[in-house]
Amino acid sequence: MQVSDYICRTDSPEQTKALGEILGGIVPAGTVIVLQGDLAAGKTQFVQGLAKGLGIAPAEVQSPTFALLHIYSGRLTLYHFDWYRIEDAAELEQLGFVEYVDESEGVVAIEWGARFPDWIPPDALWITFASGDDMQERQITFACAADSSTAQALAEFKLQYERQT
Repeated sequence: MQVSDYICRTDSPEQTKALGEILGGIVPAGTVIVLQGDLAAGKTQFVQGLAKGLGIAPAEVQSPTFALLHIYSGRLTLYHFDWYRIEDAAELEQLGFVEYVDESEGVVAIEWGARFPDWIPPDALWITFASGDDMQERQITFACAADSSTAQALAEFKLQYERQT
């Protein structure tokens, strides 16, 4: 399988949120976004920006670590999952995860989604957060299957990001 990917660097939480906002402004309904990286790598900050791009107040967005799922209404509904505390796939079934993925009117964002890769649709957008030399610096890698519906959104994201930088 060929993969489309793109790498961005940010130097502050605000820049990480701005990347999310760009994506939120273009992402189509039905998109699944998997966010992976260490604790405090910027995943929730990115989702706050994503929410802003979807017309949701970023201040409403919190890490769903203890709740497992938060739902926010905007241009598209945002289903924000956190699988950090999920022990086994049976819990995903109890959450009704598949129904949210099948929801064509929303966007699903999953922090720690790599814990259960078999549950991730093949056309998902994977976003990996890595710390840089500075505590604020991040390398953020976007990747998806080259022939997926998500590849078009990633291409548009690249164009918009490069126009702004």
